[in-house]
Amino acid sequence: MLKKERYEAFIDHFSTHMPTAETELQYETPFQLLTAVILSAQCTDKRINMVTPAIFRDFPTPEHLAASHFDELFPYIKSVSYPNNKTKHLLGMAKMLVEDFNSEIPDTVKELIKLPGVGRKTANVITSVVWNQPNMAVDTHVFRVSKRLGLVPQNAKTPLEVEKQLIKHIPKEHIHVAHHWLILHGRYVCLARSPKCTECEITHFCRYFEKNQAKIESGKELLPKRK
Repeated sequence: MLKKERYEAFIDHFSTHMPTAETELQYETPFQLLTAVILSAQCTDKRINMVTPAIFRDFPTPEHLAASHFDELFPYIKSVSYPNNKTKHLLGMAKMLVEDFNSEIPDTVKELIKLPGVGRKTANVITSVVWNQPNMAVDTHVFRVSKRLGLVPQNAKTPLEVEKQLIKHIPKEHIHVAHHWLILHGRYVCLARSPKCTECEITHFCRYFEKNQAKIESGKELLPKRK
């Protein structure tokens, strides 16, 4: 199957079966989403959704969060990964929003990445989710699934390389939602260690399935076990 055909099949399937895919992080405002995404680095959305309600309640605006301090904020965050750094990032982010951005969330990747705790992936999430900008955030799920499907070449070694390939081939109007298609498919079907190929509905255009169909149908182990 040609790459163009894979992308066409990818868009056709998900636009039909998952047209309104969205982030599983729970939020009401751009500031809340930014807070949640910073916290979600190397942590599950489920865990973040458990801790953010209290944060959103007690620190509802950048001003409230900027006026806080480490010892006050840390207890809210201590159950997530890297709580020390994330506490510092949130405080720094809020202070910069107040001092440099009039407490408004920047709407460009270039400005967002100036904020503490905000890298390119986080900035792409915010701009694509809040403003539907055609930006592609590449996390571990997007990186893995896009390569397995054959949407990007196996020699794409970095998130930025994968991002550029996806942006190049996915129609502009679908980019902001395609990010969620890939994440959700990776989270619930195309798992890292044990992909659920026998339950998958898109094996007809999956490069990984094409190469391993015989093993999959015989029920043999597909991925090498970690040493």
